[in-house]
Amino acid sequence: MNSYSLRRLFSLSRFVIVAVAALVVGATLAAGHAQSLPPEMLRVNPGAPAANPKRDAEVIDFLQKRFKIPAASQIRLGPMAPAPGFPGLYAREVYVTNEQGQTGASLLILDKDQTHAIVAQAVIDMTRDAWDRQDTSKAHLNDRPVLGAADAPVTIVEFADFECPYCAHAFSVMENEVNNTYNGKVKLIFKNYPLNVHPWAIRAAEAAECARLQNPDAFWKFARYFYDNQSSISPKNIDDNIDKIASTLNLDDTALKACMGTSGLARVKQDQSDGALLHVNSTPTFFIDGIPVVGLPDNKAMQYVIDAELKAHAAQASR
Repeated sequence: MNSYSLRRLFSLSRFVIVAVAALVVGATLAAGHAQSLPPEMLRVNPGAPAANPKRDAEVIDFLQKRFKIPAASQIRLGPMAPAPGFPGLYAREVYVTNEQGQTGASLLILDKDQTHAIVAQAVIDMTRDAWDRQDTSKAHLNDRPVLGAADAPVTIVEFADFECPYCAHAFSVMENEVNNTYNGKVKLIFKNYPLNVHPWAIRAAEAAECARLQNPDAFWKFARYFYDNQSSISPKNIDDNIDKIASTLNLDDTALKACMGTSGLARVKQDQSDGALLHVNSTPTFFIDGIPVVGLPDNKAMQYVIDAELKAHAAQASR
């Protein structure tokens, strides 16, 4: 792809490039407010590449995986049209429909073979892994809180913050996914990732980790307590809350306090370093067999990725 043309595209004010992800995660745009190609780009143009249904299907598959869209049928591609003033570059609309029947349009700028695309001012190489799978083996995953069967085929690594309201919602969802929907098929490894903007989150993470070192089940009790009581916990009363839950669980308070600020803090810092290594910058962030899912998309998006991995594991086992 012509890099000079790409740079010019980024500065061209008449093209508003909207991320496909924004149509699925958050609020899907109503059809009447969709970003559309200029009329002159929709006219029949002999310079446009011939229709290629096979490649279109591959592009849809790529976009479905990259943006965690539950069903390929929710995605429709418009025709390719030459991008005026940019030889070798083409534009086409991507229409995404949610379960409520709302459809939004996002603009894709592509090369002729549809191997590279610009979405939200980022160049995507569509010849690479559509899942954008990350190598989580670089992170410390042993001796961490685990929910679910140890031999489950699919591993989910979650980076979360006890003061994060989205993480509180995610916790309930993932408990159900691991213990019910995918019982025996999925295990969750929890990594503490307290954000700097949350003043009591790191203290809570230390306490939960130190509680786990006394009793592995205590970690999940601490997590549930912090998430359930987020609105009433503050930097001033966090230690009182820690004392309360520790007493309820009959933990050794002296050992707990000795651990906090020392080995407990070191483990939390290690988790934060692992998150930085994997480019985590918000919570919750999940890696499903290394496939990143940022925030908590609707359950069907999460299940789409899990189901795809279970199918891949089954296929590999049958060889």
